[in-house]
Amino acid sequence: MSTAKEIFKKYQAQTFPYPSCLEISSASGCYIYDENDEKYLDFIAGVSAVPLGHNNSKINNAVKKQLDKYSHVMVYGEFIQKPQYYLAKLLSDCLPNKLNTTYFTNSGTEAIEGAIKLAKRITKRSEIISCKNSYHGSTHGTLSIMGNEEYKSNYRPLIPACNQIKFNDIKSLKYITNKTAAVVLEPIQGASGFITPKNNFLHEVRKKCDETKTLLIFDEIQTGFGRLGKIFAVDVFSVVPDILCIAKGMGGGMPIGAFISSWSFMNYLTFQPKLGHITTFGGHPISCTASLETLKQIKNTSILSTIKSKEKVFRKNLKHSKIKEVRGMGLMLAIELGCSKICKKLVDKALNKKLILFYFLFSDTAVRISPPLIISEEEIVEGCNIITSILDEI
Repeated sequence: MSTAKEIFKKYQAQTFPYPSCLEISSASGCYIYDENDEKYLDFIAGVSAVPLGHNNSKINNAVKKQLDKYSHVMVYGEFIQKPQYYLAKLLSDCLPNKLNTTYFTNSGTEAIEGAIKLAKRITKRSEIISCKNSYHGSTHGTLSIMGNEEYKSNYRPLIPACNQIKFNDIKSLKYITNKTAAVVLEPIQGASGFITPKNNFLHEVRKKCDETKTLLIFDEIQTGFGRLGKIFAVDVFSVVPDILCIAKGMGGGMPIGAFISSWSFMNYLTFQPKLGHITTFGGHPISCTASLETLKQIKNTSILSTIKSKEKVFRKNLKHSKIKEVRGMGLMLAIELGCSKICKKLVDKALNKKLILFYFLFSDTAVRISPPLIISEEEIVEGCNIITSILDEI
């Protein structure tokens, strides 16, 4: 009889040569339970996808009620469905005035794809500029603007006229010209190890885009839905993009994404040609229900007010001679260790000690921390103690 691990490795496509193969039985709050009912403290939250913890009862109840009414009934944009328009209205209420119209997608990468199409349609330009070491997804279009050649080289040719600038490098903004359709930017670079903006970089990009009539697209797939202590990084950095892309934490554990702009801009997808962007399952009523309940909880409870203090607890308890730096903001933190071998040992040993950590795609010298926003200060201290004790052993 085959084991679960054997079936998993034989029949399920693998993306990594050495997956952890933790066999999951259940999850609740900040904990994941394996097949032996051993509990693991989760410092990752599904890579920022479960902001309110696992198995959130209010999200579950909302989803169950919606399931009893209907799930998928028609391709996106044809029928009026309450979960969709309620969520779109609440998103508009939470955002600056010009970000008032939402197109729902299945994922973050599709949100970026839609935003790129929209920018080209509006500006009638072709060049898309992104940043080196940026990550926006791995479909053909988003791969074209990815900032790491190692992950792109085997899939060329990609979309033409995709160029790059350096994050936090004001001088490189000269490459944004009147030929540029859009600049796609993460307010905090994710895959490269949670690099925060410096030297007023986001404001300078906004200024340059205004000068060249280039659209600014913010990729808030990781920073959105409370991770920085505000619902969106737009509010943290006081820079408003022309198009906002969101996903991950948006669904509270369910798959959903969106790109958001003004009504006049989004209207370009309605005519010449009609059906400018189409999707069957985008805006799925179950995912929209989960997202609506997630946004309500983040907006209407005190959770956002706790993020800064929790960040301070992390920084206070992540002090060790092997830790070179703790980067990031809010509950989006990177432990910089300066050594890939130490990082691997830390992640592996932490799992053995029932703490879930994870890596960064483009940085092998740092370890990711992005727990559920509901994590308690006691749980933070517990996890940090495990980390520092492991670093003592290495």
